[in-house]
Amino acid sequence: MKRLTTAVVLIGSAAVFAGSAMARDDGRYANSPLKSWFDSLRSGKGPCCSDADGSAVADVDWESKDGHYRVRLEGQWIDVPDDALITVPNRVGRTMVWPIKGTAGISIRCFMPGSMT
Repeated sequence: MKRLTTAVVLIGSAAVFAGSAMARDDGRYANSPLKSWFDSLRSGKGPCCSDADGSAVADVDWESKDGHYRVRLEGQWIDVPDDALITVPNRVGRTMVWPIKGTAGISIRCFMPGSMT
């Protein structure tokens, strides 16, 4: 019985860690003039990591209504928490999102609206 309990705890722990966001900055943006700016981005949820961890979002896949945002990821609309909003001016112009995939689904760590052109 003790082995079964230990196995369940280990499997549960592995599932939680497997669902956590992992930075994937592999150096491909090392020479970008905006690298240090991306690395400094923060929301109320903390650092966004970098450009390598964010994903550009097409204008048809995000919207704003009554001062709140939502974004379509993997075919589903996800509300952007107010504290995930990046409030510094957008220097790249494109909308970006930093999602976290976990056991409870997708949540948004950071969101930076674009110009909706």
